[in-house]
Formats: sequence, C-alpha cells, structure tokens
Amino acid sequence: MPTPARQIVSTLNADATITIEVRETELPDPGPKQVVVALEAAPINPSDIAGLFGPADLANAEYTPGCIVAPVPEAAMKAQAGRIGQPTLIGIEGAGTVIATGDDPEARALMGKRGACWPGAASFASHAVVPLGACIAIPDSADIANASASFVNPMTALGFTGTMQRQGYEALVHTASASNLGQMLGRICQEDGIPLVNIVRKPEQAALLKAMGAHYALDSSEAGFDAALIDAIAETRTWCAFDAIGGGDMGGRILAAMERAATRNAEFSRYGSAQRKHLYVYGRLDLSPTMLPPSIGFSWDISAWLLFPYLQEIGPQASRAMSERVIAGIDTTFASHFSQRLSMEQVLEKEAALVISARRTGEKALILPAG
Repeated sequence: MPTPARQIVSTLNADATITIEVRETELPDPGPKQVVVALEAAPINPSDIAGLFGPADLANAEYTPGCIVAPVPEAAMKAQAGRIGQPTLIGIEGAGTVIATGDDPEARALMGKRGACWPGAASFASHAVVPLGACIAIPDSADIANASASFVNPMTALGFTGTMQRQGYEALVHTASASNLGQMLGRICQEDGIPLVNIVRKPEQAALLKAMGAHYALDSSEAGFDAALIDAIAETRTWCAFDAIGGGDMGGRILAAMERAATRNAEFSRYGSAQRKHLYVYGRLDLSPTMLPPSIGFSWDISAWLLFPYLQEIGPQASRAMSERVIAGIDTTFASHFSQRLSMEQVLEKEAALVISARRTGEKALILPAG
C-alpha cells in the first residue's frame, strides 16, 4: 500500500474562505469487497466542479503551489452552512491499475488489472479505495483517458435513451449537444436508429455535429431557430427532451415547439393538444429561473433527471449491461475529448482554475494524478 497517497481536498472555512489543496493521506486497507486503484487519469465533470471550487471567488483568490484560498460571498456561506469545516473529497470517476484487493474472490480476480472505476467522490487522487461493484476491468488496448471517463457521460447518455424508451417515446431533443456528452449521445442514437434533434448555441458547433453525421443540428442563435425546431419535431415526432441549460427560456421554447408541431392541421382546442410532452432538466448551465410561455398547452411535464436515481430504478443487472456496452465501445462510441491534461497541482493554478470553472463546451479537463 502506498504511503502517503495524495488527493485534492476542498474545505469551506468559517472565516468566509474556501481552501482547495493537494493533501497527503494514508490509505486504509481495502475491505473484503473493495479494491485499491492507482489512478492514472480522472476527468473533471461539470458535476465535480461545484464540490471542487464551491462558491469560491476564483478571480480574487490567493494562489500558491498546490493550494487555492479564495473568498466566499456571504450569501453563499449561509446557503452552504452545513459544509463549513468539512473536508470534501472530489472526483466521481477515474481509471488506473488495481494494486491491492480485499479477500473476496471477485475482488482478487481484479488484482493487477487495468480498471475503470467510479468511487463516487475521491478520484482526484493518486489512489482510491473502490467498492467492488464500482470497478470494471478494461482491455489492455483501451485508452486510459477514455476509460477514466467511462461512467458519468456514457452512462448518462445511455440513461437518456433508456428513459425515453421506458416512457414510451421514440425520439429525443437535446441541448448543449456539442459537449462530450452530446457527441456521445449522437453516436448512440446513430447506432440505435433513434431520431435526435440537437440544439447548440454557435454555428461552429452545428457544423461539428453535421460533420459527425447529425441530421438535425439547430443553432439557437439563428433567427429561424424556432421555426426549424418546430419542423424537426414535427418530422421526427419528438415529444421528449433532455435539457442541460435549466434556466432561461430554452426549455419553454422546446415545449412550445412541441405544442406547435402537435397542433399542425389539428382541430383547435383552447387547452392545446392532447400530446404528452416531457422536459427533463439534468443540468443548470443557466442559474436563472426557468421560464414557460402559455403557448405550451396543458399536456406537459417537467422533472429533474439524475444518473444515480436512474441506475437505482433499473437495478444492478441492467446497470452492469450498460457498463459493459460502454467498455466495449470505449475508444469509439464513448470516446472523450479533453482540452487540458493537468497534474493535481496544475488544476489549482489560476489560469486552469478559471477555465475549468467557466464550464465552456469543448473545454473538458483531465487530471493525470502522477503528472
């Protein structure tokens, strides 16, 4: 067992500051159904960033090697009072080599193998103790960067199509479609024959998706966007949407477009169409309130969507089948793109921290713990 291990820890302090630092720690021995993974790569997902930087004012922080101390606004201190003084480990997923195991035969079978893992909140580290059910062997040929990102985005994309099918829909609308997740979803839908209406915010993003074979790649900055969205929904009969934006008017525009498509050539009703429409909100790129216009009719639902509740709903057997599909296509369908590859210390440098916290599409960072 390595001593000491290294990990990124984020602590909200009572003096209205937050400390994010690389800290040394001793690893506990693994339990019977646990393995220890020497991590070689870990992606920084949007869901990691809130835990990593919290409400930090990174522009006015103090940066020293391997450490950030940043001021925190008073309102944020009140909102996160339960976190004060509690060191938070960060990182949902990663990949590396299993260097120690518990006594369970299945755990021992992983000894020395390369594995993708999702410890839940501790992969921004040199090593992680991982439950047996959260580690899966990967082929020797698999790219370690792709393997490190084999859980959050791939399983979320498969969860979208799975939710769609379980709810009786046959096509999807998706926002922020030029992201790593959006590109994976596009490849899945092409493989599975699922109509997909992609929404992006820039012409170059629409061009990227078109080059990847997307039939519908609609740029919301264009003047004719809403009319094009109505046409695409009418052509595909798409009544289910997954929205990464959350705030603002985009969710409402999607529901309104669905309503317009559903009422084409239909008899007028003051209550709108009877077509059931569902908007799933799975992200909050926009933190403003979600706005819904009256033109969406009266047959619609909005709900939050999160990966872990979905996996609990479908059960371990179906979840494992999803993981196996991901690993089989880890360097093709489920490959990721990273704009930055950083050591743990480099993540805590000002330039990198500001880029990561901005969460811009196409700027996903990868941590190389041994770097």
